[in-house]
Amino acid sequence: MLLLCAVTLYPFLYVLFASLSDPAQLASHRGILGRPLGLQFEAYKAVFQNPMITTGYGNTLLYVMVGTVINLFMTALGAYVLSRRNLYFKNTIMFSIVITMVFSGGLIPTYLVVSGLGMVNTMWALLIPGAINTFNLIIMRTSFQGVPQSLEESARIDGAGDFTILFRVVLPLCLPVMAVMVLWYAVGHWNSYFSALIYIRDRELYPLQLILREILISNSTDSMMTGSSMGDKMPIGETIKYATIIVSTLPILCLYPFLQKYFVKGVLIGAIKE
Repeated sequence: MLLLCAVTLYPFLYVLFASLSDPAQLASHRGILGRPLGLQFEAYKAVFQNPMITTGYGNTLLYVMVGTVINLFMTALGAYVLSRRNLYFKNTIMFSIVITMVFSGGLIPTYLVVSGLGMVNTMWALLIPGAINTFNLIIMRTSFQGVPQSLEESARIDGAGDFTILFRVVLPLCLPVMAVMVLWYAVGHWNSYFSALIYIRDRELYPLQLILREILISNSTDSMMTGSSMGDKMPIGETIKYATIIVSTLPILCLYPFLQKYFVKGVLIGAIKE
């Protein structure tokens, strides 16, 4: 287990140490990196001075917050309906939903639908098509089915409708699975770049991951370095790439500890039957 932890943790530590290292020393270093080589913060200064990084951060935070709310709301509605015992054609509906995990319409038909709805080059193209994840829907439905039916019957006797039962009875009893859904959906939005690559044309709407992709693949770090000679740009660019990775990863790492106590319980919902 210790070996597995070391193998898993070292790549992150390598990127962290490299981002804090002197570019010239890092360029000449070979082998395992166990500490920063000449502690410097120039790479992080360059990252935060780049206006596109700031814009991307703001866009990504917006997409994560709005998208996660939409995901939770739509998934909860779908899971509540599918968890009803008296739902007509339940098996047929579930089959139609589950089959989407195996087959999809494909990229071109999806793009045509998004374009036809006028969502291209808007934030909604990143949020609406993936509003419900089938796997998450099944997990939440299983969680809702575990709520005692007597509680729902008592609520109906008191005059509660379906929305009241869902938001005031079912969801408060399913906080572990809701926490897992928040984590999964938020991480999905935070890491997503392909949808933005397909649908977004305005650079002011780029999420952070798409900007990071440009930095890592398109070698666009030249625009982030001012006052550097051509000979210094390459090593400085490497440390900037590492710093950008840390900046884009750290918020999600900080989010996980707050949801950890719910995570294992929420993931295993439906795995054990009594």
